[in-house]
Amino acid sequence: MVRFGKTLLKDVGVGINKTLSEFLVCPLSKQPLRLCEKTNSLISDTIGVSYPIVDGIPHLVPADGKIIETNDASDVAASPGVK
Repeated sequence: MVRFGKTLLKDVGVGINKTLSEFLVCPLSKQPLRLCEKTNSLISDTIGVSYPIVDGIPHLVPADGKIIETNDASDVAASPGVK
């Protein structure tokens, strides 16, 4: 049990498990989300909203989403490490 716990906790504070992020969709548009490691958030490119990841937990409540300004969206999309 301890080994399993260490495996789960090794990425805490780094963001979210990349495998998990592949299954998550935007709660508003129902479209896939893109993981942005630079801002530690999940981005819905369809509607231009960023959902924060806090302590490895994505906050996908629409009220927690932040509308991305046009300039911010291009900066985030152009950053390295973004899928």
